Amino acid sequence: MNDASTNGASTNDDERDGRLAEAVGLREQGRQEEARERLVELAARYPDDAEVAYQTAWAHDVLGLEAEAVPFYERALKSPGGGLSPGDRRGALLGLGSTFRVLGRYEESVATLRGGVEEFPEDGALRTFLAMALFNTGEHHESAQLLLNLLATTSDDPGVRRYRRAIEYYARDLHETV
Repeated sequence: MNDASTNGASTNDDERDGRLAEAVGLREQGRQEEARERLVELAARYPDDAEVAYQTAWAHDVLGLEAEAVPFYERALKSPGGGLSPGDRRGALLGLGSTFRVLGRYEESVATLRGGVEEFPEDGALRTFLAMALFNTGEHHESAQLLLNLLATTSDDPGVRRYRRAIEYYARDLHETV
């Protein structure tokens, strides 16, 4: 590869990075609509860029445009070669699963969030949103089980900590009696 093509790619990457940082900055400043508009333009220009797609999905979500966010989340998660950092991938799985739930697409929400929990088993937010989606599908036992286990393992409440073993024990089978 000659220097000209290398420099051209670098300039393109620098331009993309600068525009992306600017758009994310606008979102963080509370200028969500302006950020969304810029991110939509970037997503059109870089259709295979997972990070741009993820940020574009997020920009739609914060504006309550969940249906419009879905294709961007899906693009981010299916982008050739991955492209998302583990933290962004976790965020995209959570965002897509949560968005499916808000849209009433409960089975897709459960499937997405289950995949997220399998990939990131220690993430409490993914487990919490999965519990909500399971509740929506009528899987109340598994939903309560997830939440009780999460509560038992993460709570700083002295009473919960004192009864942690009992909570974890009964979470395995909420129907158990003596």
